[in-house]
Amino acid sequence: MSTTSTPSKQTPSPKSARAVKSKKPIAPMQKRLLLTWLVWIAYRLLVLPIFISLFNPSNPDIIGGIAWHGLWLIPAFIITPSIVRGRSPYTLLVSSMLTLVYLGASGVVLFTRVYGSSWTEILVYGLDFALLLAINIWLFILLKRLPSMNKVEK
Repeated sequence: MSTTSTPSKQTPSPKSARAVKSKKPIAPMQKRLLLTWLVWIAYRLLVLPIFISLFNPSNPDIIGGIAWHGLWLIPAFIITPSIVRGRSPYTLLVSSMLTLVYLGASGVVLFTRVYGSSWTEILVYGLDFALLLAINIWLFILLKRLPSMNKVEK
């Protein structure tokens, strides 16, 4: 009698069971990222200049603020298609680096406003910072869930 067993009756190894369990869905993270990204673009382009014009005692020009933020957002508009697709690890990695620059700039603006602005202005800039922080968190989680970029097989 033969004592060999068929592969279908073998129990899965713990390593392969962990690999199946660790697969987390990508689609919900892509949706969160896209929604947060679109909210941030609209907020930064339209809402922030309007609120700053309303809450700042010097009443800066709304149209000038929108134009300034539109220029400031050109790199964000360029990477928007990669954020919308949300599949390529390479472009998402570049997008992550760019949004980290935006996050740093937003943090500096928020920090400078703390020392001479009203609480409402600080809240306006704080919301911008919070949206950028959420975008960066979603990008990091999505990059971790996407397939490996080097595809090394043993």
